[in-house]
This record gives sequence, structure tokens and C-alpha cells, in this order.
Amino acid sequence: MFDSIASDKAHCWHPFTRQGEWCAPGHDPLMIVKAEGVWLFDADGKKYLDGNSSIWTNIHGHCRPEIAEAIAKQAAKLDHSSYLGLGHPLASELAEKLVSYFPKNTLERVFFSDNGSTAVEAALKMSLQSRMQTGKEKRTRFLAFDNAYHGDTLGAASLGGVNRFFSRFQSLGFETEFLSSMEDLISVDPSTVTAVVIEPLIQGVNEMRPWPKGMLAELREWTLEHGIHLILDEVMTGFGRTGTMFACQQENVIPDFLCLAKGLTGGTVPLAATLTTGEIYNAFLGRVENTFYYGHSYTANPIGCAAALASLKIFESDHTLELLAAKIRHLEKSLADLQAEFSVVVETRQCGLIAGIEFQKGLGEKITAMARDHGLITRNILDTVVFMPPLCVREDEIDFSFAALRSAIRFSKILS
Repeated sequence: MFDSIASDKAHCWHPFTRQGEWCAPGHDPLMIVKAEGVWLFDADGKKYLDGNSSIWTNIHGHCRPEIAEAIAKQAAKLDHSSYLGLGHPLASELAEKLVSYFPKNTLERVFFSDNGSTAVEAALKMSLQSRMQTGKEKRTRFLAFDNAYHGDTLGAASLGGVNRFFSRFQSLGFETEFLSSMEDLISVDPSTVTAVVIEPLIQGVNEMRPWPKGMLAELREWTLEHGIHLILDEVMTGFGRTGTMFACQQENVIPDFLCLAKGLTGGTVPLAATLTTGEIYNAFLGRVENTFYYGHSYTANPIGCAAALASLKIFESDHTLELLAAKIRHLEKSLADLQAEFSVVVETRQCGLIAGIEFQKGLGEKITAMARDHGLITRNILDTVVFMPPLCVREDEIDFSFAALRSAIRFSKILS
């Protein structure tokens, strides 16, 4: 009989995982074998609420029939075809749908890739190359923010502001100046900057910390004044997480580049997109040397495009965005009640259906592990426990999650 745990420990390498502890003889890894709605099921049949949407990807719940059927139908018709010098109808339809969320003559072009890192990487390279091809060769630097996370490919990593992840790689990538707030822009020389990159409304890996209201609009005004590209990393915040389809819509900001991934396919198969303007696209026309020589084997994969189109249709059929307001308010109250009840809760932070619960030092990882014993799967970032369920989560399922957290907090007190 196949022993999946033994084979995992012998051969697999998990991301962001302390492998020494994972492979230790006394550690019994949790193996997920089934999913339905907001629930995950392990090999023993125990179910867990997916409290971080399977790393912030799932939107409408797991194994949604409409998406599964779209994937199966497309796989039987056209599983894959190169997008290098060829096209296919679903990519055209998806590109048209994505740009339709923005006013005409703004974000007009869609470049497909595989994941959040590559969506950002494409934007960075497009920004730089467009400068080289429009007589602005001196604009070679990027601006990013402290504690930012924009992906793990080398270019994206050089814009990462989390030292424990990126400090050893920053000098190997793009030249980047880091900012802590808008006030730091006073000391920036804008003439050599090609673009500024930011996660709009809230930083994810920075323990779910929201930006001040109005800050995004202010930053956009500054970039327009100085001719600097604005790259919005909506890999996490896109597709309803903040309460609107895209976070930038809350401050009426249209960037030069919009990077999307994670929820694009509803959390089923890998697909990413970088949206940009006609002006930037036109800088790559004309000479052969102007071609954007960047891409991936599975760019615009037809199965991924089918899943994405099915997911976007569910937003309409389920009235997903319209139903979010009540859930967001319920989450807000749940967070407030938890903080009022337990002194170990230092702070709660929320943006839409995204939440971070910061505990006293040393408790984040313990409470995350204990919550699993009570049926809630999520992850902590240092001492902040993330709660970011699929958008289809019901209020009683939010209550279940917070009951699991309460049990975990009480149990952690007993142990301490």
C-alpha cells in the first residue's frame, strides 16, 4: 500500500516550510485528499474550514461544479497550445473581459503568465524596456515599500522588503529604493525612477497591515506628476478580497500596470495576467528589437482561461460582490469581540474579507497549530494569524472559525 507521508518526507520539498521539522520522525504531516465549498478533508475524513483560501487563491469554494465542468470541457477540446505566435479564442475572451472592468482607453492590453511572481516580473521588465525604447534610458530605478512582498523570482524578490526572505537577493536584482511612507517621497529623485510598486490598500505578508485611506490616490497623483509608472500588485487583493472586484477601484485609481493571479481562476489552476496601457504597449511596436522577449510555456493556457472565465461568470450569477458587505461587517464584529475577550490579542486588522489577528509575542504559531485541532486551517505570519476565507463563506462558518480560535487561545493559556 502506498505510503504518501513516507514518500513526501523522502522526496518532497515544501515552500516556506522548515523541512528539518517537517521530516522529523515525530511529525505527522496533514494530508488533504478532498475539498468541498469552504471545507478541506484529510486522509482520515476529518474536515477543516479553509481559513486562508488555500494560500489566498480560492474564491467561490472548492470544487465548484461550473469551474470543474469548464476545465473538463476545455481539456477534452484543447488542452494546450503555444501562445508564442499563436492564439486561441478563450484567451481573447478573457483578455476582453479583464479590461472591461476599467474605463475604455485605460488598461487595454493583457499579458498572460503563470503566477503572481511572473505577473510582477513582466510588469517590471515592461516598464524598464519601454523606457529604453522611448528615450528615457536614465529611468532605471524602482521604488517599493518596506515589508512589501511581490514574489520570489529574482526581479520581484529585489523589490521585496521583508529582510528574512529577500535581504540576500536584493543586491542581485533591480536597483530599488525602499520607502516607509508617503513622506519619504520628498527625498526621492524622480528623474531616475521608472516605476513604483505597491500592494494597494493592504500589505499581505507584512502581517496584513492596511494602508491609510487615500494613500493610494495620493501616490497615483505623485506618479502622474513625475512621469513614473504605477505598478499595482493585486495578486492578493484582486477578485473581491477587499470588497470590490479590484482594490484600486475603491480610490478610483487606474495604474499603468495591474498584476493579477491567485484568484483569477477561482483558485483552481495556475494563471496570471499583467494588464497595461496602450501607451506602454505601443512602445514595443515598430522595430524587431522592440519585441518583448519574455514568456512561459504555459502562457494563456486554455484550461486556465476556461477556469477564469467560469469564475468571473460566478461573480455575476452568485452576486458575489453584492453579498460581501454583510460578511465584511460580520467579520468586523467577530474581530472586535475576540479582541475584547482575550488580552493576548494585541490588535486586529481588516480590509474587506481579509483579516490579521496579532497575538502576543510567541503565540502566533502555537495558536495556528491549535486551531487546526479544532477544525480551522490557516497560517500565521510571525505572531499574526491570517483569516482570509473564500468569498462564499457564510456567517455561521465565520462563527465556526472564531470558535476554533477561541478554543485554541484557551488551550494555549492552559499550556502556558
